[in-house]
Amino acid sequence: MSIEPVDALRRIGFLLERSRQSTYRVKAYREAASTLLTLPESEVRDRVRNGTLKDLPGIGPSTAAVIEQAAAGEVPEKLAELEAEAAGPLVTGGEEVRAALRGDLHSHSDWSDGGSPIEEMVASAMELGHDYLALTDHSPRLTVANGLTAARLAKQLKVVDAINGHLGDSFRLLKAIEVDILDDGTLDQTEQMLDALDVRVASVHSKLRMDSPSMTRRMIAAVRNRHTNILGHCTGRLVEGNRGTRKQSTFDARAVFEACAETGTAVEINSRPERTDPPDDLLTLSIETGCLFAIDTDAHAPGQLDFQAYGCERAQRLGVPLERIVNTWPLEDLLAWANPERP
Repeated sequence: MSIEPVDALRRIGFLLERSRQSTYRVKAYREAASTLLTLPESEVRDRVRNGTLKDLPGIGPSTAAVIEQAAAGEVPEKLAELEAEAAGPLVTGGEEVRAALRGDLHSHSDWSDGGSPIEEMVASAMELGHDYLALTDHSPRLTVANGLTAARLAKQLKVVDAINGHLGDSFRLLKAIEVDILDDGTLDQTEQMLDALDVRVASVHSKLRMDSPSMTRRMIAAVRNRHTNILGHCTGRLVEGNRGTRKQSTFDARAVFEACAETGTAVEINSRPERTDPPDDLLTLSIETGCLFAIDTDAHAPGQLDFQAYGCERAQRLGVPLERIVNTWPLEDLLAWANPERP
């Protein structure tokens, strides 16, 4: 089996991200693929023949070896190694839920704190079999994550239009945002821009240790905002990972979930292994309360789009009804739910 050099580099990057390797390791393969994409195939072949691949920016010994082996019609050794070690199922269970999902409603690109261009996130989502992907880069207050001002978001929406124009009916990139829930429960973006979007994930990122009554009021206010479609990673906890651990926020979960059920706001089942949010007891409570759900990856790199497997396992194990998972819905139904005021 042969593989094109660019595809080999992209697949290696995907498998490294999927197995939660360091960004530094992944970057080399992603950058090498980007370099090759700017060159005609004839130049790549000439450089392989002449041994001058490493003269190109972003190509070192490891990535040059991958390119040379792929160009020779071989499966690169690095790729074969990763396929054997890292391509298997991430978790056992959840297969029925995963098969029912049509898309992912929480992802980030290099416009905010993601590691890859929008186009690479779209390509990987399509390869995973999604029908749609929501691009939810951060809002302006989250400066540490390069959150998008209204002006930058407006520019991004034009890029999304261009990508969708190129894709036609085969896939839909949704205009979306992960918008900060401010201290008083308002949302960190203008009404005009929020109205222009297809999907809005509202999340708390600051003052996570706020006292329970204040946090409850804050979250309920956000849930009742007409723009909010999905309540993102509701407890804010971190259970592992290179950012360390963080205790979950305290709030009246029943009251928050009742507000979600009343307004039709979906509770996010955040599939990132370091979040696993909400925890099992709160997820069970939200099921009993009658909430809708969105099983999302919160992906910051293409390979992380496969993290949905973790959320699907939890959803199936705890008994989340498939019909209450909004990203099992066809695109038209999803958009009608997310934008009930739109004609």
